[in-house]
Amino acid sequence: MTDTVRAWHPGVPFVREVLHASFDHHAYPRHTHDDWTVLLVDEGAVTYDLEGARHGALPGAITILPPGVPHDGRSALRDRGFCKRVLYLDAAWLPDRCIGAAAGAPTVRNVGALSLVAELHDALASPGDNLAAETAVLSLGDALRDHFGQASNSRPDVPLARRLRALLDDGLHEKVTIAEAAQALGVHPSHLVRAFSQAYGIPPHRYVTGRRVDAARHLIAQGTSIAQAAVEVGFHDQAHLTRHFRRILGATPGAFAA
Repeated sequence: MTDTVRAWHPGVPFVREVLHASFDHHAYPRHTHDDWTVLLVDEGAVTYDLEGARHGALPGAITILPPGVPHDGRSALRDRGFCKRVLYLDAAWLPDRCIGAAAGAPTVRNVGALSLVAELHDALASPGDNLAAETAVLSLGDALRDHFGQASNSRPDVPLARRLRALLDDGLHEKVTIAEAAQALGVHPSHLVRAFSQAYGIPPHRYVTGRRVDAARHLIAQGTSIAQAAVEVGFHDQAHLTRHFRRILGATPGAFAA
C-alpha cells in the first residue's frame, strides 16, 4: 500500500476538514484534536487507545473520537497498512455531554448512521452538493445524539417547516445553507432539518434538488440549452444537473430534450 494523503476544506458548515489517507507503515503518537473526528476504515484495520482502553476500527463501522480526548493509532494487522477517510467536525457539532459517552464507546455500527456518513462523503465528493452534505452532517449529529442517549426534542414543528419551505422556494436558484436559514429563523440547524424532514417526508436538500430539476425540465422543454438551464435553476454546472436529472426522472437532460 502506497502512502498517500489528501486533505481539503469543503466550505460546508460544521465540516472543518476532510482527510483521505492510506499508510503502509505509520503509527500515530498520542495526540488530541479540537474537533470531533469521524473515522471510516476502508481497508485494513486500526487499533488505538482511548481513555485507557484499547479499541479497534474496522471496515463497516464508524469510529467517533471526541474533541480534547488523547488517543493514538496504528495498523492492527502485521505487515499490512490501512486506508481511511476522516471527517473533522466542529466541536459544536455535538453537545459536550456526548464527549464522555463517545470516549467510552467510540465504535458505532448503527446502519442509519453508516448510511448518513456514506451520503456525506458522496456529497462532499460532488461539486455543487454542499447543501446535501450540510443536511447529512446535521442528520448524522441527530443520529449520534440518539446513539449516545442524548436525543434532542423531536416534537413536530410544522409551522417552522413551512417557514423553511417558503425560504427555500424564495431562494431556489441561489446558493443556500441550512446555517443561514437557521440564523434567519432563529433556531438550531439540526432542529430545522428535523422539523422539515418530519413535516414533508424528505430532507431539505432533496426538496431543493427536486424543485430545481423540475424547473430545469420546464426550461429544456421550452428550448433552453441544458447548460443554461443548469445555471438558471441553481445547479453547479451541466454535469451536476445531469446527475440529479437522471436520478429523479430516469433519463438524461439530453434524452429528454430529444
